[in-house]
Amino acid sequence: MTRVIRFNAFDMNCVAHQSPGLWRHPEDQSWRYKDLTYWTELAKLLERGRFDGLFIADVLGTYDVFGGSDEAAIRHAAQVPVNDPMLLVSGMALVTEHLGFGITTGTGFEHPYPFARRMSTLDHLTNGRIGWNVVTGYLPAAARNMGQTDQPAHDARYDHADEYLEVLYKLWEGSWEDDAVVRDRTRGVFTDPDKVHHIGHEGAHFSVPGIHLSEPSPQRTPVIYQAGSSPRGVRFAAENAEAIFTAAPTKALLRETVTTIRRELEIAGRDPYGVKIFNLSTIITGATDDAATAKLSEYLSYGDPEGALVFMSGWMGVDLARYGLDEPVGNVDSNAILSAVKAFQSADPDGGEWAVRDIAEWGKIGGMGPRIVGSGETVADVLQEWVEETDVDGFNLAYAITPGSFADFVDHVVPVLTERGAYQAEYTPGTLRHKLLGRGDRLADEHRGASYRVGAKNSTIIERPSTIPSSSTSTAAQPTRGR
Repeated sequence: MTRVIRFNAFDMNCVAHQSPGLWRHPEDQSWRYKDLTYWTELAKLLERGRFDGLFIADVLGTYDVFGGSDEAAIRHAAQVPVNDPMLLVSGMALVTEHLGFGITTGTGFEHPYPFARRMSTLDHLTNGRIGWNVVTGYLPAAARNMGQTDQPAHDARYDHADEYLEVLYKLWEGSWEDDAVVRDRTRGVFTDPDKVHHIGHEGAHFSVPGIHLSEPSPQRTPVIYQAGSSPRGVRFAAENAEAIFTAAPTKALLRETVTTIRRELEIAGRDPYGVKIFNLSTIITGATDDAATAKLSEYLSYGDPEGALVFMSGWMGVDLARYGLDEPVGNVDSNAILSAVKAFQSADPDGGEWAVRDIAEWGKIGGMGPRIVGSGETVADVLQEWVEETDVDGFNLAYAITPGSFADFVDHVVPVLTERGAYQAEYTPGTLRHKLLGRGDRLADEHRGASYRVGAKNSTIIERPSTIPSSSTSTAAQPTRGR
């Protein structure tokens, strides 16, 4: 059977997401990011193209590694200004029926208790079409502006995230039983208190004794996305994610990455094919190969090399402003840069030694993933080759211009893949989880989060306290709880 390929659109509530400088292109509409109609129009376009979802990235800080300040990031609109992604979802959900929404938020700077309620609210309002991209944070500026001196150490961030998700699973999966809400008009009972449970969490980072504030939403736990690439990040993804994002620039590297992820899923006791793996890619397409190639040349003429180095410096943690554009990459003192460039070079047909200038050129359009250029037929051929040779499930599509890059994909590539049976001909009914995985609305029984359901092995239901604890500022007797 021909394998159906999954697709997300990759965007951000800002101007220059992954293609710095392209905001200057006369057809680019990313400057309209502040206008809700931009997002509702994009959502309708993506649903017309039967995309699985719109994945919205986010950062809570500025890229200030390049040049030791955020000046270049501000000048080039390199993911700044940037607005909150969560507030976009309700409007887009109102004008669509099937499109999923993956929202990026970090675990480092917000308590899980209010976050749990906001995600449950969105899952209700979208009728079960919400997903959460779990990030632990990587920008030092975000940590400083939240009162910290720097980001915690890499593995420590994942240890913190482990407990963060434990709290969320207890709230989403174990606090309310499925039939807790009875809406009994005769007895005047809306919710049965005996079926709403305090989670009693006491951990190294969080104390959450009470109940989840929201009644169970269609999915309870949103679809969990994750993009960790380190050994610790891959292990975290294997234990929690239902969709995993990668950014491999070559088929060889992607095949190795996918194999590692599926092996880690098995080690975690999960079905290695019960998770969808998406690779970052940018597709530039047109009516013919020549038209697509000309379009790429035009887009590159608008690309901003300094803006690309701003991103690369932030992603790699190395100030590339300290090196001349013609400096050989081998002179850059960074294992992260060298390993990334090694992968980039393997994707370069010329195969020559790279300079800093080449890093800037690569990063002009689409970030760190590969670019696929050609007619609808050519692009479809390449996509199917990548899936066949790497075992990846789908692609997270960055744009050169928006919504133009997405519209071109819908007009030129989707019909070809559909005719070949490699693209969904219609949406599967149900929640985002069921559309993606085909296993119902709830977390799979083998998933870590399922172990926190009422009656499961990690359930921490405690007896409801009979009184409200006294505050430190008052000794007055507290009333008993009316339950």
